[in-house]
Amino acid sequence: MPDSGYTATIHPSTASIPAAVWNALAPSTEGKVDTPFLDHAFFLALEESGCATARTGWQPQHIVLTDANEQPVGLMPLFLKSHSMGEYVFDHGWADALERAGGSYYPKLQCSVPFTPATAPKLLVPSGSPDIRAALLSTAQRLALQRDASSVHATFVPEAEASEIEADGWLKRVDTQFHWHNDGYASFDDFLETLSSRKRKTIRRERRDALIDGLTIKWLSGKDLQEHHWDAFYDFYEDTGARKWGRPYLNREFFSRISATMADSIVLMLAYDGDEPIAGAINFVGKDRIFGRNWGCTRDVPFLHFELCYYQAIDYAIAHKLAVVEAGAQGDHKLARGYAPSSTYSVHWLAHPGLRSAVADYLEQERRAVERNQDMLDQFTPFRKGERTDR
Repeated sequence: MPDSGYTATIHPSTASIPAAVWNALAPSTEGKVDTPFLDHAFFLALEESGCATARTGWQPQHIVLTDANEQPVGLMPLFLKSHSMGEYVFDHGWADALERAGGSYYPKLQCSVPFTPATAPKLLVPSGSPDIRAALLSTAQRLALQRDASSVHATFVPEAEASEIEADGWLKRVDTQFHWHNDGYASFDDFLETLSSRKRKTIRRERRDALIDGLTIKWLSGKDLQEHHWDAFYDFYEDTGARKWGRPYLNREFFSRISATMADSIVLMLAYDGDEPIAGAINFVGKDRIFGRNWGCTRDVPFLHFELCYYQAIDYAIAHKLAVVEAGAQGDHKLARGYAPSSTYSVHWLAHPGLRSAVADYLEQERRAVERNQDMLDQFTPFRKGERTDR
């Protein structure tokens, strides 16, 4: 890219980028990537297990920028996509509109972590240079035109990053997730004291009933994670995936790969009936938060889903002094369990001017609706009046 002073290379796989280069470009602390989903090992496992490949509609097109000294200065994880599945930011209506008008929405370019609705930077520029950011964005737009793609999308980006990209002419979209925030609680009971009496009693009852048959829960991480644990968890995961969307996005090999390469960033929570695991939830731990991802079970136990996915994650965050629990996409039922509405952001560049204009109008209306909904949800949080701080 001679006009920007940087050279862009499009990589057809994560494997073609050295791990040291990739991870040096991602936000990190003391040599460890702050958000585990941005780690080279996570993308490599997705691709080399066959979960995120051209065959599954996720063809890697990762952009790396180098400066005049051939030093890497920026990275944009990017995929050429032939569908909109596994993204959790829904643009099917946009695709239908363009198709009805005689255009083709697919392929499109997607800047995201596949199958992972967790907020993290997507333009990896350690220097924070606006010129490098702009060069990544313009490279993605040019690549879209070269690949005959309709659009470029960056999903689950931080608010500041979304605003910066919006200033470059992209469209910003806002949605809602539910996150739990740690106000320095010393224990779960300390957290419960901030809730109304009725909500406090409900949660205590749910926790008691989830384990009423003598079930126990274990946290497994690092070297304690063994293949038989993953065998059990994958059975749970497959059952949930089959009931929700017909086919799980992740395969068994993926879990073995991440266990081998980033086990210290994983917490697998398993519920046992004696020696038999009957349910499980996988979590990833970052610099200041724990991310709940997938869960499943082979036995229907009342409230066990809430216990494994929400209350145990809170316990873990309190024990390890983590600031936030991100419990994944959707789920108004999280509200009653102390998880507050939080905004998520995505940005979109659409090549077709007519579609861009229509989507811009739609997003303006959608943003107002999201704001009204969050204001309404805030009135139904379980906290005692005056207890919930600005989260």
